[in-house]
Amino acid sequence: MPLVRTDSMQDIDFTLRRQFSKKSFRPQQREIINATLEGKDVFVQAATSFGKSLCFQLPAVIDHGITIVISPLLSLMMDQVKALRNSNIDARTLNSNTPFAERDHIMKDLGTGHPLTRLLYVTPELCSGPYFRERLELVHKQKELARIAVDEAHCISEWGHDFRRDFKRLSWFRERFPDVPIMCLTATANEQVRNDILTTLGILGPNLKTFTMSAFRPNLHLEVRFTSDQTDDRYDDFVSWLKGVYDRRSQPDRKPELDEVGERVENVSGIIYTTSRDECESLAASLRSHDIAARPFHAKLTNQEKERTLQKWIQNEVGYDIIVATTAFGMGIDKDDVRFVVHWRLPKSFEGYYQEAGRAGRDGKASYCFLYYSREDRDRVCGMIVKDNMSGDRRDKGGEANKKARMESHEALVRYCEDTGGCRHAAITKYFGEGEMPRCDFACDWHKDREGLKRRWREGLASEEWVCTQREEGAFEGYYYSE
Repeated sequence: MPLVRTDSMQDIDFTLRRQFSKKSFRPQQREIINATLEGKDVFVQAATSFGKSLCFQLPAVIDHGITIVISPLLSLMMDQVKALRNSNIDARTLNSNTPFAERDHIMKDLGTGHPLTRLLYVTPELCSGPYFRERLELVHKQKELARIAVDEAHCISEWGHDFRRDFKRLSWFRERFPDVPIMCLTATANEQVRNDILTTLGILGPNLKTFTMSAFRPNLHLEVRFTSDQTDDRYDDFVSWLKGVYDRRSQPDRKPELDEVGERVENVSGIIYTTSRDECESLAASLRSHDIAARPFHAKLTNQEKERTLQKWIQNEVGYDIIVATTAFGMGIDKDDVRFVVHWRLPKSFEGYYQEAGRAGRDGKASYCFLYYSREDRDRVCGMIVKDNMSGDRRDKGGEANKKARMESHEALVRYCEDTGGCRHAAITKYFGEGEMPRCDFACDWHKDREGLKRRWREGLASEEWVCTQREEGAFEGYYYSE
């Protein structure tokens, strides 16, 4: 028997303002939330900037019962739970780091069959446990299980770049609770991955509402900057660019505008992604030595250090203009005014690059995304993926399909970087299966300066012959990513 719902179609605008302190919905958010409140199964594919979490958080506040949110990212879960609790919403998380007292409280709350918790964030591994499943069955019998929300749903598919085996086992929810709506959300899924997600979760059918937004972000200026181990000019190039931004902001025709809104000349908020904790620390220190307010952010910092850095960065405080981070940073961070994202090294996947670059310009204003690309890094990352695929103990290791998908995603990103014959935005939308050509208004390096792009490609990269020689000598071995 379906869940008996309250009058859930109350003024969602009022809830948006009161509980989430937001003035208006972004395009399509209202339609997604209404479909969710109507009890539909919902698939959402939208860019990093879209605000997907609001699409299940707001219905959970309005609707009757508990919403179970499944996410693979501990830091994201904890950040979202903290933000919700600060808004007086009873949200909790159950994962390997949850203290015993909190875990006991959550299990007892579920055991009543009428939980007071509105949103419970859990890992996919926990969902496979019999004790947790028994508790959910009690809740379901009392018609208190409102919905299941699967975040980062691309992890379900072996054809995706970030497959997690425990996500496959989420098919249990539809098998056991056929009347409970399921919502799945992702920023990165091509047609094959989308179909795999919907089939695995068992939500292909007349009750499904699909919302697929374009991957095109017209306010982002996309650029690949070519480099090599021999020139090693990333640092000088970036500092020169940023100092130029500072100089333009300090000019007489611009400075009064900043003063009027109380904005510092150096308050150009940005993220630099790198691949190791050591480089993260050393790069942040070097930037500070050149009077650029950069701070490191990685998994080995204490929770107190990370929380302090994050809050000061979000609030644009002096000394915290730029975050130099490993790939663990940024998921679910609610900061609209990130003016640039720089990839210091080549990411492992096309999807990872797109997600991270998409953290710039969430306010719709012009923002910059640079990727420093070298063929040496290309071969380092390739070797690491091959080694990872051969490893017998890789976490949630998928089959041959996933190994192939991981390598194909890397190769697609390499082609994107090496391409000097087309629009960057068009390359991204094509990768995600869109047929329509985006209207890029000189918002990429190809549209801005086609001949200059080709020249920089010829002059900036190491030759294939030299890179091949270095590879044969083992120069690129031992490369790794750390969070």
